[in-house]
Amino acid sequence: MNYLVPKQRKYIVDTLIVGLRRLEYRGYDSAGLAFDGGNELPLGDGAMPIQLVREKGKVDELQRLVEKLEDINWQLEFDTHCGIAHTRWATHGEPSPVNSHPHRSDDNNEFVVVHNGIINNYKDLKAFLMTKGHKFESETDTEVVVKLIKYLYDKHKAQGDKLTFQDLVELVIGQLEGAFAFLFKSVHFPGELAATRRGSPLLVGVKCESQLATNHIPIFFSKAHDNEFRPSVVQSPVTRPDSNSEAEFHPLGANKKIEYFFASDASAVIEHTNQVIFLEDDDVAVVKKGHLSIHRIKRGDVNEPAMREIQELFLEIQQIMKGNYKYFMQKEIFEQPDSVVNTMRGRVKFDQLQVVLGGIKDYINEIKRCRRLIFIACGTSYHSAVATRQLLEELTELPVVVELASDFLDRNTPIFRDDVCFFISQSGETADTILALRYCKQRGALIVGITNTVGSSISRESHCGIHINAGPEIGVASTKAYTSQFISLVMFGLVMSEDSLSKKGRRDEIIRGLKELPNQIKKVLDMDDKIIEIAKNLYNEKSLLIMGRGFNYATCLEGALKVKELTYMHS
Repeated sequence: MNYLVPKQRKYIVDTLIVGLRRLEYRGYDSAGLAFDGGNELPLGDGAMPIQLVREKGKVDELQRLVEKLEDINWQLEFDTHCGIAHTRWATHGEPSPVNSHPHRSDDNNEFVVVHNGIINNYKDLKAFLMTKGHKFESETDTEVVVKLIKYLYDKHKAQGDKLTFQDLVELVIGQLEGAFAFLFKSVHFPGELAATRRGSPLLVGVKCESQLATNHIPIFFSKAHDNEFRPSVVQSPVTRPDSNSEAEFHPLGANKKIEYFFASDASAVIEHTNQVIFLEDDDVAVVKKGHLSIHRIKRGDVNEPAMREIQELFLEIQQIMKGNYKYFMQKEIFEQPDSVVNTMRGRVKFDQLQVVLGGIKDYINEIKRCRRLIFIACGTSYHSAVATRQLLEELTELPVVVELASDFLDRNTPIFRDDVCFFISQSGETADTILALRYCKQRGALIVGITNTVGSSISRESHCGIHINAGPEIGVASTKAYTSQFISLVMFGLVMSEDSLSKKGRRDEIIRGLKELPNQIKKVLDMDDKIIEIAKNLYNEKSLLIMGRGFNYATCLEGALKVKELTYMHS
């Protein structure tokens, strides 16, 4: 979104498409975008009709469709404009233009939305909206959300209520169950953008031609809304200032030339700015007249921060490009000799046979006094815990429990104040893992986060932790994050056993082994051609059995997962 920064329509659309390309690594089957366009006649109040372009297939197909649009003045310049775009992986409905994002409220595109996540109660909401006369064109859960915001807008307008964009979004998310990150755009709120999240990551990049007036954004706590879906919420004791005082408050400075970039991943915004704000669950962020404000329906914990910090990202655009490699995953496999070194850099002192983990050093004595170590994760991160369990039991002499986060949440698992719970996630945003973290935190356990993403939900909500420092992982099937998680857990075991004379020989052996690891990985990578030949011989098989025990058991689990993720072969 640009404010007082003149940009041609072509530049705006190209920026959206490049942002989608930065997220291609995630895998997707369709893409789409929405921008101000169509005929150039405004609808009133400075609003323009919203142009929607959606196509199944790759971003290249979307770009070709955009280039075929007729009656579009690509050189038209906007002082203020917001556009939204999304790549979708089919969960509800087959890949098709009509099932692609952005979704629209009606034939006139009065409201449009992009959504990352899944809405669990969409069938109930859809049935309700159909009784109100709304017709659905897609099979998706997301279309329910944009139809709901249209229904609420029309209802309150008929009653004479003047709701803001923020009010409408708060009403909508109050009815939703599931995980989501939303971006809303509407012809009724020209030049505005509304965003919110719950369980799915969302960040805001801020780019300003002059220095920002502050390094934080205050939180406004909103008045609760009555509505027909549920009983009225008790009004929060801290309400937002009246609309006039809020409108006059510009934490980033009034009338600044400024641009905002909303994304689910920093890789989509880093080429524009390294100043970012990470939104929390149930934050509602609205940009109006260049002013970003963040709202919450009610205050939760009394210790809940009353602001969101603007953080500086240290990420180079070269790190998220494929370089000379054909695939992102191939690039990351071959980056492992460097990524494992980065994980150990400054932590393992090979000459002194010592290990220092700054992120948990203040908590080591407390961890040593615990009843048990519980490792909770999903998928590849779960396998890294399984892989190191045997070694951690040997080094710490503590019971080690490894839990799959989804299964953990399906039970009333006993957690005690003298438990130490580790939560492992490459992104730090894995929904089941975050929910399990909050469950354990409420029961008084010490929370240790192991992530690859500074500023992620898990890193912010943990008492302490280890940043694996593997560099950005641009791939669905994790590779270097797995090896770096493995090494991080091994380093934890080494720290826990440093005072044990009986284990000194074993510790020294492991540290010397870590020193040799990068060269050993290089030797495996040098066998690339031989491995390709083996893979070709297996290509037409229907099933693959991967067998091992002891330390190799986790390698078998992870190998089978990779085969399933990447080839869909039964393994």
